[in-house]
Amino acid sequence: MTRKAIVLLSGGLDSTTVLAIAKEQGFEPYALSFRYGQRHEIEVEAAQRVAEAAGVVRHVVCNLDLRVFGGSALTSDVEVPKHDSVDEIGDDEIPLTYVPARNTVFLSYALAYAEVVGASDIFIGVSALDYSGYPDCRPEYIAAYERMANLATRAGVEGNGLKIHTPLIDLTKAQTVQVGTRLGVDYSLTSSCYDPGDQGRPCGHCDSCLLRLKGFAEADLKDPLEYQDEPA
Repeated sequence: MTRKAIVLLSGGLDSTTVLAIAKEQGFEPYALSFRYGQRHEIEVEAAQRVAEAAGVVRHVVCNLDLRVFGGSALTSDVEVPKHDSVDEIGDDEIPLTYVPARNTVFLSYALAYAEVVGASDIFIGVSALDYSGYPDCRPEYIAAYERMANLATRAGVEGNGLKIHTPLIDLTKAQTVQVGTRLGVDYSLTSSCYDPGDQGRPCGHCDSCLLRLKGFAEADLKDPLEYQDEPA
């Protein structure tokens, strides 16, 4: 019998690759995206394109408003940091684009969705390499959340343990791009920019754009997206 899986799908490079991995592993994917008041809400449109192209069983888009708390350049009027080079991205502090407790909130919704559809597996595209320093992308966080999930749900108590899959956790962006390319991912459908311009064109200078471009460059591949201003 085909196993069901919830795939957290932002519409970006990582989550789109994870969706392809889940399908390759034989899971029947149920996608979950969020419209949470993010300034780059165009990513939800990308997620819808990706979900349709992948033929997911069901794609749920949840509406919640993290702007009520603020605390992030993605959910407030604070400017998104921009750089001329990926080398300028600091690795010793949590960046302004960190959204407080975002992955905890998202995983909680995924947990509820999993119980309803009878899934024992959740896929999330976090990475401990080539990322912006978010604390909720670390393997120890995922392990702790999985333990909590199996204590907090009927499925867990009844012995139907939940597994959180993080297939990109130890991959660089280049390796992620290579895996996705091998699986036939169409990255032209995706959106990664934190501060997109007209018609969703990526800025080319936020952390997400720079890390994405670095990944494609190191994989010796061309990013199919058209940037407003692609760094040299």
